[in-house]
Order: sequence, then structure tokens, then C-alpha cells
Amino acid sequence: MRLALLTDLHANREALAACLAHAAQQKADQYAFMGDFVGYGADPAWVVQTVMDYVARGAIAVQGNHDYSVTRPARPQMHAEAREVIEWTRGQLAPAQLDFLATLPLTRQLGNMLFVHASAYDPIKWEYVTGVEQAERSLRATASKLVFSGHVHAPALFRRADDGRVGKHQPSPNSRLVLQPQHQYLAIPGAVGQPRDANNAACYALYDDATRELCYFRVPYDHGAAARRVIGAGLPIVFAMRLVEGI
Repeated sequence: MRLALLTDLHANREALAACLAHAAQQKADQYAFMGDFVGYGADPAWVVQTVMDYVARGAIAVQGNHDYSVTRPARPQMHAEAREVIEWTRGQLAPAQLDFLATLPLTRQLGNMLFVHASAYDPIKWEYVTGVEQAERSLRATASKLVFSGHVHAPALFRRADDGRVGKHQPSPNSRLVLQPQHQYLAIPGAVGQPRDANNAACYALYDDATRELCYFRVPYDHGAAARRVIGAGLPIVFAMRLVEGI
């Protein structure tokens, strides 16, 4: 199985289309979407419908905090601009699309792989896994050898060795890594729809369960068109600038 790993799509049609086309070129035969299909971007209906279509054909999908928020009263800890987009997004989605987001699971299991938007330790708390401490907490919460998650908008890979020690690796663009079966890993592909590591190319990853090779990809796309859509929709301009600047 060649599994494409996509997270934090954030209603960015151009970025998602580019990543899906790239994954098809890489001969991906399974897809996993790790949440946050809406928020920030200007094409929530197209993005959610695309994910729904892939799920109907067997893809995995889990719920992100923005997906959770768009189907419920906004959480007070969400900043004002994000809440504004959430309110706008509700009016853009069809009832079936809202129902799809509302009923997504927080986690999914496939063999020795666990899929979650944030931390496996307590998925509904939406903890950011930014360092070794948070990664160890997430990994210790599951017996799965591989945890795939998102939420932090930048690629990362954590390894919990068979002696219990946890370390962090920063994948370089288009890097390929062979995962050792005796270790436990937490892989964050980075954001499709709003990268925040000073690189505006979209992020996704591909895992081959036969070779145990994990590949991190950066996919250039028309971020200018996506930014213009944000401005044209009347959404906060900060979200357009992030697409251009990659921060």
C-alpha cells in the first residue's frame, strides 16, 4: 500500500488539487486525511466535497478542530479572525457536508497505524505536538507503531526508540526515510492548505508499508490564486498573506 497523508487542507482548493495530482503521480493507492478541511481558506465546499468523494472510495478521514468548530458554537480560545472564517464557512456548506464534518471520528486505526488530527493522548483537547514532551505523551497513549497527525502546520518526525528514548527529526523537502520496525514513530506531514514554516509550497507525505519508506513532499501550487480567492471572499487578509509568505 502506498498511503498519501494529507492534513490541514484549510479550504485551499489550489493546494489540495496540486497535492492530489502529485500523489496520483506517485502511485498512491490509499489516502488518509487528518482533519481541518475548513477554516482560513475560501473554498470550503469544494474541499469538503473532495474529501467526501475520496472517503466514499475508501479513504480515511478524521476530524480536526476547525471541522469540529464549524458544526458547533465557536470555542472562546479560537482567535477572532479564525472565528470570523468559521462563521462564514457555515454558510458555504451544504447540510450533507456539515453532517459529514460533525460525524467524523477523532481517531482511526488501520493495522499498526493510528490517524489523529492532534495528539493521541487526548484528541479532543487539540494539543499541539511541537516538541519531544508532547510527542512522547501522544506515542505512549497508543500501542500503534505509527501515529500520523497534523495540527502544527509544519513537517516533523518523532521517534520513540525501543529503549523508550524520544527524539525529533526535521525532514527536509522531498526527503525519504526508512522507518525501523522496532521503533515507534509520530509523523506530521505538514499542512496542505496553509504551511507555516517559511515555505509556501504545500506539504504532504507518502508512506509505503512494503518498504517502510516515508517520503515528505513539498508541492508548489498557485498560492497567488488561492490568496486572491481569500481576499475576494472578504475574509481577513492575514490568511491571504500567510499563503504567500508561508508563515
